[in-house]
Formats: sequence, C-alpha cells, structure tokens
Amino acid sequence: MLKYFKVRENRIACWVNPGDFGAHAQSLVFLHGSGGNSGAWVEQYSVLHKSFNIAAVDLPGHGQSEGSGERDISAYVLRLKEILDVLKPARPVLVGHSLGAAIALGFAAQYPQEVSGVVAAGGGVTMPVNPDILDGFAKQPDLILDLMCKFSIAKENRPKLFGPLRESLGQASVDVVAGDMLACGKFDLTEELQNIRVPVLALCGMEDKMTPPASSEKIAGGITGAKCVLIEGAGHMAMLEKPEAFNDALQNFVAALPQTIEK
Repeated sequence: MLKYFKVRENRIACWVNPGDFGAHAQSLVFLHGSGGNSGAWVEQYSVLHKSFNIAAVDLPGHGQSEGSGERDISAYVLRLKEILDVLKPARPVLVGHSLGAAIALGFAAQYPQEVSGVVAAGGGVTMPVNPDILDGFAKQPDLILDLMCKFSIAKENRPKLFGPLRESLGQASVDVVAGDMLACGKFDLTEELQNIRVPVLALCGMEDKMTPPASSEKIAGGITGAKCVLIEGAGHMAMLEKPEAFNDALQNFVAALPQTIEK
C-alpha cells in the first residue's frame, strides 16, 4: 500500500507492506530509475512483501512525492539518507535500478554501516548519457522519452511494456527526467568502489542497451566479493521484463546475507 511520510518539508510516498511493515527479518528498499516511480517494482513488492519488509520509494519530485528532483547522485544520496532516517529499517538491502542503482551504490560507499547489501540493476560504475539526449529534452522531449522507452525494453517485450513505461515516465516533469539523466551522466564511482564493504549483486538484462552487461560486470569486478547475474530475454527493465528470474536472483542474494533482526 502507498503511504506518505514527512521528510523534512516534503511528503514522500513509499509503497510499504500492507499492515506488517517491520514484521520480517530483512528489509528491502527499492529505488526507481530516471523519471520513474515505485510502480517500477510492482512485480517485486506484490510478491516479496510476504517475506520482507518492503519500502519502494518515490524519490522527491517523482510519482506521488513532493519536492523536486536532483541533478547529482550525491544529492540523491543525501535525500535517501533523510528518507531512511524516517523509515528506520534496520540495515536494509538497497535495490536500485539505473539511477536508483547509482544512488544505492553511492549510499553504500558513503554509509556502509547502514546497509546489509546492494542490488544494482542496470547500473554501472559510470553511466554515460549521450549529449544528444540531454539536448533533446529542451527541444523534443516527447521524442526523447519515446526513445528512452524503446531502448529500455528488449524488442520482444516492447508490445507489452512500452505503453505502461511511457505512461509512467510521462508522470514526471521533463525537467525532473532531464535532471535525473544529467545526474547519471556525471556519475563516476571509480574512486569510491573500495569504500563499499557490503555484499553487492549486479543484475542486468542481456539485451540492455542503456547500461550494457559490461557495465554490471565492471561493478562486480571492482568490488570484492561482488557477483553479477545476467538475465536472458530482458533489456534495461529486467525487473518488469523477466520478473521471476529477477526475483529469484534477488532472493538468492538476500538469503546468503547474514540475518538482520528488526527492532
């Protein structure tokens, strides 16, 4: 169920377990991608809430959350810190997609003691964005959003998912989406990888054109003990395109973590 939490001056929306948030041993905090919202994780929280405390966040300025988006990953890391200080999950696993993956990795590098693991889906140590895309937001935003959706989904999955994804992206303002993409384009965690001392799983669709599998392999190769799982038949939106495979990889990763008892 969608609930609202006061975080500083803004009302922040999160999908949380209907009635039993805090009742499970492990918490998962889901972070969506550029211009997205918590609905990106519907195939995860609709199933996993039976086993985990779930908080699928609408970042500030996204979905049903108040506030404005940011233009830098480090600023989003601070916003996430404020949100978690209100929600108070005990050392959650951060599950981030694309922009959310960058935020999750950045958070783990800065606050390693506050998380028990990171799942970076469709992420990278760097996440370069074509300058034509950034310029296009000012000139032809609808075309750019169409292209983002097209290239985010494997060809065989587009008939089912293109429409819902485009509708979801259309809920955010163009300035917010453009700011998110700019934040991704500036992101570079190369010098901070050694600060990540929690288990990390890099997940990626084998047909991901936005952040290709090599980007996830670089995450796994740069963090001690990190693992990479590639999902067949999926593009950048693997959690929606192949949810069963995504959820299996996520649950297997979490099952191998030391147990965290909620208080």
